[in-house]
Formats: sequence, structure tokens, C-alpha cells
Amino acid sequence: MTGTALPYWRLSTFYFAYFALLGGLAPYWSVYLDALGYSGQAIGVLMALLTGTKIVAPNVWGWIADRQGSRLRIIRFGAFATTIVFCGLLVRTDFWWMAAVVTLFSFFWNAILSQFEVITLGHLGERTSRYSRIRLWGSVGFIVTVAGLGWLFDRYPVTNLPWVLLPVILLIWLSTVSVGEEPLRRTEEGGAGFLVLLRRREAITFFVACFLLQVSHGPYYTFFSLFLDLHGYNRTSIGLLWSLGVIAEIVLFLGMHRILPRVGVRGLVLAALVLTTMRWWLIGCYADNLPVLLFAQCLHAFSFGAFHAAAIDWVHRYFGARHAGKGQALYSSASFGAGSAVGALLSGVLWDAAGPVTAYAVAAWVAALCLLIVYAGFREPSAVQADLSRSRA
Repeated sequence: MTGTALPYWRLSTFYFAYFALLGGLAPYWSVYLDALGYSGQAIGVLMALLTGTKIVAPNVWGWIADRQGSRLRIIRFGAFATTIVFCGLLVRTDFWWMAAVVTLFSFFWNAILSQFEVITLGHLGERTSRYSRIRLWGSVGFIVTVAGLGWLFDRYPVTNLPWVLLPVILLIWLSTVSVGEEPLRRTEEGGAGFLVLLRRREAITFFVACFLLQVSHGPYYTFFSLFLDLHGYNRTSIGLLWSLGVIAEIVLFLGMHRILPRVGVRGLVLAALVLTTMRWWLIGCYADNLPVLLFAQCLHAFSFGAFHAAAIDWVHRYFGARHAGKGQALYSSASFGAGSAVGALLSGVLWDAAGPVTAYAVAAWVAALCLLIVYAGFREPSAVQADLSRSRA
């Protein structure tokens, strides 16, 4: 770490606001669309549009930021444009208008996070294992909105969702204005090119795993709230169940700076995938059994928290400062973009055609496939970098 003071609370405020918005969209967006009268397939399409722009947007802004060094300016512009475009949801609710607004809104919103990750890691310097101590405030933001909106929508119509989320989006923009650029660090002039690194087996395995893991999350992020509603849970209970998963994630984040150096990226990813497979099977088969459902929600600490912390560390160490923006953008695109979009579309089709239990069974099989792929072809970034150094010698 350099002598520059870490702007802990300024960085944390961004994560709090960004994931507070996600805490309003992930559990309640499908419920909101259902209240507007959309079918399961239409909901799947609109959920896919919400995440699908991550396939393109982060990569566009990542290449620009790495080439021009305008990372913070891109973040601020994206946050401001997100605020303006989101206001379109207050105007009309017909399908094609919603599809257009959601696509444009998510194009700017999805450009922000991966570049902000680079800002945060730049401020942390060599102490990247402490990233989770800042990122946990995103989980806190998620809990505040998911639990608060559960209580609110038991008393007021869920069709008020866009009005409730607008101040949160404004806070995202304001938080980007308060943060400064990361300390200037020397970028390695040599080293492998981005495409050379991307073609290696370890990188291909990593990005395929990121994609498949998020595909497996499709029924959860798209229909979990509706699934619980079908089983008789009220919206306060639904909000608390969402919150429990994120509380477990926070607990894991608090100890991640000790766990990650001991277990390693590969070990943490493998453990996360085993528990993710178990989680989807338990939710699909035992949604009526509250103790089992509570346990399954605690596994969110691994299905999202452990995997994400390991992935951020892997990308940072594997691609280095020279390709930081492109690496984080591609991680966002492969997982939260392409993976989430395919997961939403697939779960929408399965929800209508085969039912919720089948959707979660397919999710468990996808996670199991991901586990096998990682076991066969994934290595620690330090081992890969050692191979690259020997090949250049």
C-alpha cells in the first residue's frame, strides 16, 4: 500500500448505493412486472435486457478507460446518464417502451461497476485481500433496500418501485463525484498482451465458469420472490429471506482477507461451486421447509460472495495493472452480463413450460457442470504468471 490515505468511506458509499439499487431490482423487479400483468416469458425477456447489456457495455468502457486513462470520468458520466434514463420508467409501462428504457438504462448502469473496481483496487495497492472489507458495504446497501422494500410493499402497491429507486440512483451519481482517481501506479510496459492472456486455458476456464455460475443463478434472481409468493410467504418474509443470504455474505466478507490467502483462489472457487449446487437443489425441493430454506439462503455467502471475492482477486493478479480495466470488464460481461441474461431467459422458458422445481433442478446441474470444468482446467494466477515468466526468459 502506498502512503496515500485510503478513502474508505467514499469508496464504500458507492458500493452501498450501487448494490442498494440492485437490492431493489433483483427481488422486486419481477414482482413489479408481474403486478403490471406481464407473463413469465415477458418477465424473463425484460430481466435479460436488464443484465444483457453487460455483455457489451463494460467492455466498451473498459477498452476506452485503459487506452485513454479516463476511468473516473467514464464512471461519472455513466452514473449521470443512468439517473436521467431511469426517469423514463416513470412515464409509461407498455412492453416496448419498457424494453427500450431498460436497455438504455442498463447500458450506462452496467458500465460503472467494473471500472470502479479498478479504482478501488488501485487505492488498495498490494493489499487486495482487503477489498472485501470495502465491498461488504454493498451487501449492507442490498439488505437495507431488500428488507425495507419488503416491509413497504406489504403496505403499499409494488407499482411504486421506480419512484422508490430513483433517489438511490441519484446517490450513486453523487458518490462518484466524491471519489478521486486511484493513486498513480507504474504500469508494466512488458508482459503478455491481453489477447495472449485471454487465449490461455486458465483464462478460458475461468470465464466459462463465471458464465455458467450466473446461468445457474437465473431462477433465483428472476423468480425467487415469485416462487416464495407461490408458497405463501408474505413480502416482509421474502425481503428477510433475501436479506439473510446477504448477511451471510457480509460475514464471509469480514473474514475474507484471512481466508483467501490460506485457501487460495482455486480452493475457494471449488468450495463455492459445491455449495452452489447444493443450494439450488435445496431451494427447488424444500421451499416449504423453512429451516432448510434458511440454510440454503446462508449458502449465498458462497454461491455469490466467495466466488466473487476470488474472481476479483484472480482477475487483478492475472491481468495486472496494464489490462485491469479490460479484465474487470470482461469478468462483468461473462458473468453478470451474458450469464445473467441467458439465465434469465432460460429460467423464464422453464418457469412457463416445466415449472419452478424443474428450473431449480436445471440450475443445480449447470452449477455441477461448472464445478467439473473448474476442477479440470483452473489454476492459481501465480502459477500461470510463473509459466509466462519462464516462457519469456
